[in-house]
Amino acid sequence: MKIYSEKEYLSLSALQHMLFCRRQCALIHIEQLWVENKFTAEGRVMHERVDRGDQMDRGRMKIEYSLPLKSKYLGISGKADVVEFHRQDSAGRKWMPFPVEYKRGRPKKNLSDKVQLCAQAMCLEEMLDVSIAAGALFYGKTRRRQDVIFDDDLREKTIATARELHDMISAGITPPPKYEKKCDTCSFVSLCLPKSIQKKRTVSSWLNKMIQKD
Repeated sequence: MKIYSEKEYLSLSALQHMLFCRRQCALIHIEQLWVENKFTAEGRVMHERVDRGDQMDRGRMKIEYSLPLKSKYLGISGKADVVEFHRQDSAGRKWMPFPVEYKRGRPKKNLSDKVQLCAQAMCLEEMLDVSIAAGALFYGKTRRRQDVIFDDDLREKTIATARELHDMISAGITPPPKYEKKCDTCSFVSLCLPKSIQKKRTVSSWLNKMIQKD
């Protein structure tokens, strides 16, 4: 497995962007663009409430907020919203990390949130020399936790996504737009213009075909 230097590290959150939309990911992490709408604003406020950067001790559980993370094998760095450390022995000498990521919306059908959380767990495993079986996603709309098991399939998907992210950033090429229903609520829709650009390309393709026929 490749080992990345710190200067090659990419943002951990880019993994979630990559799986949600490769073009959005490129606009943010290659072209350095950012657009906020009510959904991103709600998410930012939610994270500001969580990311206090302090800690809490509840006896059998210690809670760390905004914990810095990094992985030389994934080539990423970032912060965990919350990491709960659950006491494993009566003497308090062994604590097991349990990452918790906060999201403003609802559980997604794709793996983007789970991959982001799994990457946090893999960073913690590398940093602390432990094996983490599970974590949780907390969604603001449902106000409930969704437990996530870090099985082999999810870990392989996380590794593959990190590799694809590095390849895309290294190439420096922003993928072309492809309209989907999720585009309607994306903060980048006014910059990405998925419907307009695709329509122009369709007209252009039609004209080229007509010219070739003549």
